[in-house]
Amino acid sequence: MDWLQVVILSIVQGLTEFLPISSSAHLILVPVLTDWQDQGLAFDVALHLGSLSAVVIYFRGELVRMARSCLGSLAGGGVDGDARLAWWVILATLPVCVVGLAFHDAISVGMRSPVIIAFGLIVFGLALAWADWGHRGSRDEYQLTLRDALVIGLAQALALIPGTSRSGITITAALLVGMSREGAARFSFLLSIPVIVLAGGMETLGLIREAAEVEWFTLTVGTLLSGISAYLCIHFFLAFIKRVGMQPFVLYRLLLGAWLLWLFW
Repeated sequence: MDWLQVVILSIVQGLTEFLPISSSAHLILVPVLTDWQDQGLAFDVALHLGSLSAVVIYFRGELVRMARSCLGSLAGGGVDGDARLAWWVILATLPVCVVGLAFHDAISVGMRSPVIIAFGLIVFGLALAWADWGHRGSRDEYQLTLRDALVIGLAQALALIPGTSRSGITITAALLVGMSREGAARFSFLLSIPVIVLAGGMETLGLIREAAEVEWFTLTVGTLLSGISAYLCIHFFLAFIKRVGMQPFVLYRLLLGAWLLWLFW
């Protein structure tokens, strides 16, 4: 890869991992606009590592408290708000794990067409608009119930459909159960941690099987750029939605979906 490709792909990954606009759509979009070849599995792993590092660093305080309280609850110390949140993150991750393991090959092979991605962008973008306009509440992530966590977790499994957006569908579900915009986004970001770990782990296993030559300097730069762009994305996204809401992202999804339909249908 040349350095322009490294920079653009790293920044695109860092931004689209957390914005509700679908990273899979943009992985289609970049090759459409360029003549670049596939970046390879090793680079994908590096970009996921950058995104994971960003969300862990951003939420480091909450994660330490959650881990400490969760372990304490296992030792019989009772369940406080941090322990409960940790258990809700674990519970809400289970559906996407089950569906991903059961249907990974069918989804990765049979549902990667730009037309499916376009419909995913449009349909789930409208769902996000509906949830943001008429159903959001004022609860934060510490006020979630077991039922809420199950609903959001089941919704996250839909993110395996290209064009849906993992952050978009989890924020939509969280808004529908009465969370605030910031609370919905924060819980969505916390949910991304186990998902990125699992996805990165699967890619790493594939990389080990390939035993391909690795360009460590390129991977390091990609990891850093992805991490920096993801961290800034999280920070400014939380501030932006508090003032403006989700509608600019909905409009972007609709326009991108319509453009993909125009190109490929």
